[in-house]
Amino acid sequence: MTNNPLAKLSVLQLKRAVAIREQMQTLQNELDRLAGGQSASGKSSAAPHKKGTISAEARAKLSSSMTSSWAKIRPEKAKAAKARK
Repeated sequence: MTNNPLAKLSVLQLKRAVAIREQMQTLQNELDRLAGGQSASGKSSAAPHKKGTISAEARAKLSSSMTSSWAKIRPEKAKAAKARK
């Protein structure tokens, strides 16, 4: 048996619960917008996401480590990859 209280609700009660949850989310979004875009986590909801960049040196180091990692997992494919180079 589960201890989930939602398991005991009827379909109509579940639909009502979903509707209430959606209303709560809408109201929370409106509050965040009124408060200057600050969400509960303190991050701005309108802030653009910056795409991370990685240097050529870091990329080469990452590639080397991943290649050696895969070589441990799949030795037969590692041999084929070295043969191609």
